[in-house]
Amino acid sequence: MIAVIGSSNMDIVFNVDHFTLPGETQKALSLDFYYGGKGANQAVAVAKLSEEPVCFCSCLGNDDYGKEISKNFQNYKIEGYIVEKNEKTGRAYIEVDKSGENRIILFPGANEKVDKLRVDKFLNQYGKNIEICLLQNEIPMESVEYAVSRLKKENITIVYDPAPVGGTEIEIIDGIDFLTPNEKEFKFLCEKTKIPFDENDPKQSMSTFKDLSKVKNLILKMGDKGVYYLDEQNNFGNIRKLKVNAIDTTGAGDVFNGAFAVAFGKSKDLLKSLNFANVAAALSVTKKGAQSSIPKKEQVLSHFQITS
Repeated sequence: MIAVIGSSNMDIVFNVDHFTLPGETQKALSLDFYYGGKGANQAVAVAKLSEEPVCFCSCLGNDDYGKEISKNFQNYKIEGYIVEKNEKTGRAYIEVDKSGENRIILFPGANEKVDKLRVDKFLNQYGKNIEICLLQNEIPMESVEYAVSRLKKENITIVYDPAPVGGTEIEIIDGIDFLTPNEKEFKFLCEKTKIPFDENDPKQSMSTFKDLSKVKNLILKMGDKGVYYLDEQNNFGNIRKLKVNAIDTTGAGDVFNGAFAVAFGKSKDLLKSLNFANVAAALSVTKKGAQSSIPKKEQVLSHFQITS
């Protein structure tokens, strides 16, 4: 079974002509509401692409947004989450410009209740059946750090997306099976560790960072430049970006991680799993929203056969 420990949000999306500048007021082109949260995005991606139940350690508020999200989880056979009394469901306020790029402000709400106790209860209940667990940083960092330590003790494979990157401590990355930053997040980690980063030739910085952090596999999501990887044996490679008509990049990294976990759980083949994840993420940016844009398993497999 694949598990996820992380956030659940309602995404409130403003489509705009351009990112709003300081002191500027602009009229939104449209307003939409989508199910979101990096943890929930990954959980739904895993459920949709594996067509199997998923256990998810997360907290919702007992408001209308929480009730809607809970119904959505039930549709995908996602279990393990908690509804917190007297709490508001987490929210993300998102600007999406005409090129499909996004900018996000988070209100954590009930996500702050994913504490060590919740993590313990979750892993005590589901741990024996979990093979792979996905993590991100939209819950308290002390909970992320504690979850990593428990998962290591249980010998559960960890796929860790250090996003938002600000709270990531290099110490907790030690021994992580798969670290999956995007370009901005990796730049931040390089600056934090005083490692030079060349976006046109990331191999050296990836190698230096991998040695320093003791990450087993480093996967760098570089947008237009595709995906770079440095595996446990220090084999380096690049998966090229697929050419698609990008409408909204919100949640693409989460779809990538969820798809990667599904494929790796089945095949244990890094390259095949990265290609599968790359296709899933590329298809997701052709539609609006985070979870609403996740492709079906058949769509990914069909496109994967064409591109692989």
